[in-house]
Amino acid sequence: MHSWEGDPQQPQPTPDFGDPHPSSELAPDRSIDPRAGGWRVLFAIGAGILLALVFATGKASATWQEIEHILGLQGKPQPASPGILSQHEIESLDRQSPQSQAQLLLERAINGYEGAGSQIAERVGGWRGHLKLNGKLNSLMTTALNANDLRVRAAAIEVDLAALNIEKDPQTVEVLAQQAESGTQQQRVWALWELGLLGNRGVEPKRAAQTLIGQLHDSNQEVRHWAVEGLAYLGTDETIEPLLQAFHDDSSPIVRERAACSLAQSGMLNEQQRRSVVPQLLNFAEDASLDAQAHG
Repeated sequence: MHSWEGDPQQPQPTPDFGDPHPSSELAPDRSIDPRAGGWRVLFAIGAGILLALVFATGKASATWQEIEHILGLQGKPQPASPGILSQHEIESLDRQSPQSQAQLLLERAINGYEGAGSQIAERVGGWRGHLKLNGKLNSLMTTALNANDLRVRAAAIEVDLAALNIEKDPQTVEVLAQQAESGTQQQRVWALWELGLLGNRGVEPKRAAQTLIGQLHDSNQEVRHWAVEGLAYLGTDETIEPLLQAFHDDSSPIVRERAACSLAQSGMLNEQQRRSVVPQLLNFAEDASLDAQAHG
């Protein structure tokens, strides 16, 4: 938010010049004598005023036309160009590194370019193990995971799995499930996140859900937090009730907040799934056992 420094400018007092009309003794005689050629002066003044009006009107009209061409910030989207990935751009991708390909295509997907998603699907397998979540790619990932288009979020999940060098197979899910239950805190947190991503992409989603739900009652707040995040990105019908329960019952405000956000906007639940929780949320609104934050 912009801030202004110093006090607002105070209005300046109007100087007191006394009577603005000079005395009759000092006033020059401005009466026009037609016989002395004063009509010529009047004609010149009139012509000057007329030309000034014509010029001013033309200038004002031109200025208004310029204003009309300034694009407003409201209304329907106005495309700058056809939102299609060009053939030239597609051909140039083959000459770029996996990192550059991922960044360009994810950026195009975020901006709604037709063909970007299919190019990611076609190329992402070759990116695995060759991507680094550096500043630019990480920033694009964050934007894509919060996009108001589930296909863009899905593209971000695919890129994230490639950057994390995660194999999309059932064996990987089993290894991650074991880590989520008995690894170090860091291993458990990462395993819960990756299980959610893999399950969303169709790799053993029921096994992923079973593991994630099982960690919602762990004594470690961070484990419960990332179990909620994993469920949000898994995004199946099976995740809705556990998320509602975490929102209502968890002792941590952070976990409750993330469960609420997962039901409302973040993660991979679709609009229909989110609308299905409204009756239960209305019940929660009248539940005196919930604190003020949850009611809010």
